[in-house]
Amino acid sequence: MTGRPRKGTAVRFAPADGVVPPHVRDRVLGLRFNIEARYGGTLEVDLTGVHPRPFAIAFAGALRRQSELGGPLGARSTIKQHLQGYLKFFAYLREHSTAKTAADLRADDIDGYEHFLEAGGMTPIHRHTVLAKAILALRSIDADQPGLLHETVRRRVSYTSTQSVGRSRPRDAYSPFVARQLRDAARSDIARIFRRIGNPLESEDGDANLRRVTEEANARIMASGRLSSGDRAFKSLYFMRLRRGLPVSSLAEDLHARFHLRAMDIPPLLTFLSLETGLELECCKALTIDCLQNPGPGTIAISYTKRRARGAEHKHIRVRDGGIGTPGGLIRKLIEVTAFTRQFVPSENLWLYYYTGRKQLRAGLEHQQELVTRWIRGHDLVDDDGQPLRLVLSRLRKTHKALWYLKTEGHMARFAVGHTPEIAARHYADIPSLRPLHEATVAEAFSEVAAAAGPVILAPADEDSWRLSDDASQERDDRDGILRGEQDVWLAACSGFDRSPFGEPGAPCPQPFWGCLECRNAVITARKLPAIIAFRHFIEEQRASLSATDWAMKFGRAHARIEEQILPAFPESMIAAARREAEVHTLYLQPEARQ
Repeated sequence: MTGRPRKGTAVRFAPADGVVPPHVRDRVLGLRFNIEARYGGTLEVDLTGVHPRPFAIAFAGALRRQSELGGPLGARSTIKQHLQGYLKFFAYLREHSTAKTAADLRADDIDGYEHFLEAGGMTPIHRHTVLAKAILALRSIDADQPGLLHETVRRRVSYTSTQSVGRSRPRDAYSPFVARQLRDAARSDIARIFRRIGNPLESEDGDANLRRVTEEANARIMASGRLSSGDRAFKSLYFMRLRRGLPVSSLAEDLHARFHLRAMDIPPLLTFLSLETGLELECCKALTIDCLQNPGPGTIAISYTKRRARGAEHKHIRVRDGGIGTPGGLIRKLIEVTAFTRQFVPSENLWLYYYTGRKQLRAGLEHQQELVTRWIRGHDLVDDDGQPLRLVLSRLRKTHKALWYLKTEGHMARFAVGHTPEIAARHYADIPSLRPLHEATVAEAFSEVAAAAGPVILAPADEDSWRLSDDASQERDDRDGILRGEQDVWLAACSGFDRSPFGEPGAPCPQPFWGCLECRNAVITARKLPAIIAFRHFIEEQRASLSATDWAMKFGRAHARIEEQILPAFPESMIAAARREAEVHTLYLQPEARQ
């Protein structure tokens, strides 16, 4: 572009402005380096022992480039997964390929790797994700060194797989029974946690020496944040308690638990927060001490980061705010009780806790499954079958959504909070745990439609209640006319022969006489049972003269209505009397039944 852009002046470009600058190759060829991930900290990469070595060099550069600012790999855990995917690809090449460098690679090697993963029993989705890691690295290598890869490989890496990935199996929610157990266990533990913090470990009453050593240990923790097992004060307290027969197996944790959160406190806190807010597990783990914003009457907004939402990572959710039984109150209390720990661990992360081991004070959450399993076992929580519960924290968001779906009774406008109705329906409503509810709802709706479409059946008790009812005069006259038989047709009493749902208003009903069994104007009383039983006998005789298809089309619905709805509404004694009357008296059968 020539000159400086000025208002009112057309922009002009020179031919050189359209020239793409030559690609600058990655000059770093090391196989041992650190990657500072945008999320999760530092990852140590060591590929010095990997063979073939030229592949290790090429893929190490690809991993480093993809992890840079603006690259597709931002989280430490994701970078580590790609590194493990490279190692699987290298192991395959060593066993099944003669390629020693990236230039020797052929499309058959990639296709063979895909078949190798499939033969190993990987599901289509798992196979696709593992294969994609090698494909993305080869694309980065081709962009960094144009012309290095063979032409067949360049065409092959333009797509991941020729096979269908298939449909993923949605992560299911826990049942309301399991959710209630989790919430009750978490609440009891949370109350105990906050009662414990701020009350230093006390010595036995009347023992001045033990009290003095205990206070010294507490003072050391107050001064430096922790007390190592090699510290003189810790050793003195340990052996003094041991000689007195006091418990010492968890002394280090008991001392620090009065000042810091413990690792075992994390499962109930995380479970309760996720169940109450519905936040994704990774979003709960990444909360910071400034996440509470914009307080309102009884509510507050939680600011969080969702890394998967490219371009819209920063989000807010409004939650209840009050005591520690609300999400806002719980987070505020966590900020308060971790203030002391934050003096020694300068971190903005909400989760600061003591963990017995070499690195005793930690910031941020790592894999918690072992702690979660211990927590579940400590409360003897069970699943819907009565077996020990296996809690997967990532299912808590679905559980929250499923409970909200039940509370809103499936009203999509209220249920779809934070999502479009389509996404909410597909990802959070169409899950296995809600399928019985959907099936029962559909069955109930069909039953209601079938019942509404059929006639009104008056058992003897219902007839008596009709006669005794005190309604408006017009409605009472209509009911009396029906009960006296003034509007009887062949199989029923009709409440509107000239108002048929099958014809025009004011015109006679155009249906055959057994159409009354499907008409909402029909009222079936006990005096019509002989005609109905005679008609049933007739249509059963017609099976011999009609094909099964023709009989079902002409009489199938009427026969099902008689057998399944009408006759069961009357006592057996009344049906037997009607059957005898139908046998003794030859009832007139209208000609249209024989056409």
